[in-house]
Amino acid sequence: MESGQARDERRAAVSAWGVFRVFLQLGLTSFGGPVAHLGYFREAFVARRRWLDEHAYADLVALCQFLPGPASSQVGIGIGLAKAGYAGALAAWLGFTLPSALALTLFGYGVAAYQDGLPAGLLHGLKVVAVAVVAQAVWGMARTLCPDAPRATLAVLAAAAVLAVPGAGAQLAVIAGGALAGLLVLPGQPDRAATSLGIAVNKAVAVAALLLFFALLIGLPLLAAAYPVQGAAGQSLALADSFYRSGALVFGGGHVVLPLLQAEVVSPGWVSSDAFLAGYGAAQAVPGPLFTFAAYLGAVMAPLPNGVPLGLGGAAICLVAVFAPSFLLVIGALPFWDGLRHHPLARRALTGVNAAVVGLLLAALYDPVWTGAILAPKDVILALAAFTLLVFWKVPPWLVVLLSAAGGWALQAAAG
Repeated sequence: MESGQARDERRAAVSAWGVFRVFLQLGLTSFGGPVAHLGYFREAFVARRRWLDEHAYADLVALCQFLPGPASSQVGIGIGLAKAGYAGALAAWLGFTLPSALALTLFGYGVAAYQDGLPAGLLHGLKVVAVAVVAQAVWGMARTLCPDAPRATLAVLAAAAVLAVPGAGAQLAVIAGGALAGLLVLPGQPDRAATSLGIAVNKAVAVAALLLFFALLIGLPLLAAAYPVQGAAGQSLALADSFYRSGALVFGGGHVVLPLLQAEVVSPGWVSSDAFLAGYGAAQAVPGPLFTFAAYLGAVMAPLPNGVPLGLGGAAICLVAVFAPSFLLVIGALPFWDGLRHHPLARRALTGVNAAVVGLLLAALYDPVWTGAILAPKDVILALAAFTLLVFWKVPPWLVVLLSAAGGWALQAAAG
């Protein structure tokens, strides 16, 4: 007869597999960048599956906005961790990351025809659907998190500030300003019966993860300096150092990491400027997190002095290194965050932070999402159609993505 421990382990494994399947679907269909990813996540885990409620999701998003690294991937790691522990966190990351990582690695090997073979209208339709996804997120989160005039005003002010002063620094300042407004201006909110994030990480493990994060940040440069880059071990350490630092020190989302990576791989001659730009173009055509661009860079990395290219090994090193800080920071921060968000002062601050997050999404809906996708009245029509399908007809996001891509192709064909 099966023991209680065995049953628990089996349930955990099934749950982790379920997390992987859901995130794999998102990894195959989540076009539009990190802001759109948060919209897809909200629809999948708050509106449809109810793995966590609106407030818990907003609190998780707010935390990941504070942390360096790719916010959408960190939110996914946090959801997987909450749902199925460490296995769930790994399953969420693998499911969301593998599709684009594999596609970009193949592109790095010279399989560029998959992008050139796609009609321009298809790619443009994928950009337009991001408008609908972000608009749906703004619509849903604003109704829950900004239900009164003070919070709605704070959201509008946050959007105005970010649009007036673009950049990652302004976003962090707006979030901090939202927390301050929550403490000083907004009325106190009663403790809500939110779905617990259910983090199965004790504080000792969390502290160890944070210590490891800083140890790698300090130690990898020292190790890389101790070994010559000409050797396999030396170049592997140099790659791990460069990509770990890029993942650990970037604020503001996936696109912000690109200039950091360019300085790390183009300047020393590891990747040519042309190859770097070609990979960046390919990264815009695949779903999932933009940080998987690291896998492409590892695949096209210049051969070692002995003539052996890094290939899949280089892609794996770069991919793991750039995401490793996100794992350590999420594991280290979430156990404290889950308790802190119910503290009276923390609740007041989070009330303001959540309103500011809505403002950030509102600003992103305009720039870059709207400005990058809506180029003509026909694009407005396609975006409105996608929004209607998502919000009012409750059509699954992956199907709306396919329909929007087809619509973009049809509009392009009609234009001749």
